[in-house]
Amino acid sequence: LPELGMLKIGLAGLPADAAHKYPAELSGGMVKRAALARALALDPELLVLDEPTSGLDPIGGAAFDQLIRELRDLLGLTILQVTHDLDSIWHGSDTVAFLARKKMLAVGPAAELAQRDEPELVAYFRGSRSAAYLHEMTHETTSRG
Repeated sequence: LPELGMLKIGLAGLPADAAHKYPAELSGGMVKRAALARALALDPELLVLDEPTSGLDPIGGAAFDQLIRELRDLLGLTILQVTHDLDSIWHGSDTVAFLARKKMLAVGPAAELAQRDEPELVAYFRGSRSAAYLHEMTHETTSRG
């Protein structure tokens, strides 16, 4: 059992010595990875993440998103992620479910949702914070085409 725990700690991107530390001794990113290791210990098929990058700086958030993608591919996980983090949405999501007006307003790839005309989608995906992502994703789609 200890070997399995250490394996999951490693899969979550934590150093082995993190297993012997108290939460107060870990950075914010390490605490999130420890929570991920606990979830992985159950060998789930579905992993539910609630705002996993909140409180992380942009570099830490991007690293956590990359870890999630790697674990998804390595372990064949289905991941349901609740987030407001545009980086996670644009770079870490295959399919986005956009919630507004107390319902699921739209479902699809972020680049497709960004082209829709519902006011909430326009504000979220075409607002000033999303302009760079939209340009990047549109350019990538066009150059792949």
